[in-house]
Amino acid sequence: MKRTDIQQMPKFFDRYILQVEDIELLEGLKKNASLFEDEAIKDKLLALGDQVYAPDKWTAKDILQHIIDTERIMAYRALRISRNDATPLPGFDENFFAANTTAANRTVDDLLEEFQIVRQSSILLFKNMTASMLQYEGIGSNQPIAPLALGFVLIGHPTHHLKVLKERYFPLV
Repeated sequence: MKRTDIQQMPKFFDRYILQVEDIELLEGLKKNASLFEDEAIKDKLLALGDQVYAPDKWTAKDILQHIIDTERIMAYRALRISRNDATPLPGFDENFFAANTTAANRTVDDLLEEFQIVRQSSILLFKNMTASMLQYEGIGSNQPIAPLALGFVLIGHPTHHLKVLKERYFPLV
C-alpha cells in the first residue's frame, strides 16, 4: 500500500508522513534504511562529536538514538493496532527518553548499526501485515492512527531529522 492509501491523516504525524513520496510502504522502508549510509553523511556525524548548534539541543548521537527509540515505539504501536488491539496507546516524552540514554557513550557506527537492525525488524513486521491489518485503526498519543500511517512515520521521521542535521549541525564541521 502507498502513502495515498492512508485513510485518515493523523495530526502531528502528518509532518513526517507528508515528507514521503507516494511509494509502496515496504519499498519506502527499505529505501529509507540506507539514509545514513552515505560516507559524506557518516563523516559529518563523526566530525560533529558532541557539538550542538544551540544550548540545550541534542547532539547528533542523541538524534540517532531518538530515531531508533521512535522507530521501536511506532513499530510497537503498529503491531498492537494491526492485531486489532483497541487499547489506547500512550505518547512518550522524547526529552525524557533522550535524558535517559547512553547515546553519549556510544559510537556513531554503533548507533547506525542499531538503526539498521531495528529497521530490518520493522520491515519484517510490516511485510507480514495484510492490507486490512494496515488499515485497522487504533489510538496512539490520544488520536486515531493506523499501522499504514505509522509505517510512513517510520520513513518520514528519520528523513526529517536528517534535514535538521544537514541544516543546523553539518555547517558546524
